[in-house]
Amino acid sequence: MNSKNSPNSSKGELAEQLFRNGYNCSQAVAAAFCSEMNMTEKDAAKLSIGFGGGTGRLREVCGTVSAMAFVISAIYGEEGREAVYTKIQAAANEFRKRNGSVVCRELLGLNKNIPSGPVPDARTAEYYKKRPCPALVHMAADILDDFLKKQNIQHISGGS
Repeated sequence: MNSKNSPNSSKGELAEQLFRNGYNCSQAVAAAFCSEMNMTEKDAAKLSIGFGGGTGRLREVCGTVSAMAFVISAIYGEEGREAVYTKIQAAANEFRKRNGSVVCRELLGLNKNIPSGPVPDARTAEYYKKRPCPALVHMAADILDDFLKKQNIQHISGGS
């Protein structure tokens, strides 16, 4: 997959495109920020794959929120836990404010007593009709992009 985006596209548009091209929710958000993390798209996708589906399809913390934490950690990790946790909480709280939750099963309206299992759902037209995931991926990447801009992170265009 290729994360090169046109100068007019947002990080949200890029992340949604990556999701629709086959990445899971977490991979799509993380890969959209590979340049900011000084990481290849392949490495960002590989390192964030397990956060998809609310961490391994356990339907816990939304993979998009986990990806925001992953990106913030990669960029600010040397500042220490308190600084990183503060940044993650600010970004996650914005996501929660807009969606009412950061929990995958709640965002999807799933029954917590029914396990999801490890096999991802097929990406069909029906999947996209019933799932808010593409919109959540888009929103999370835009929230993170706005957050990073406020933190004075200079985005490097043309990442790999």
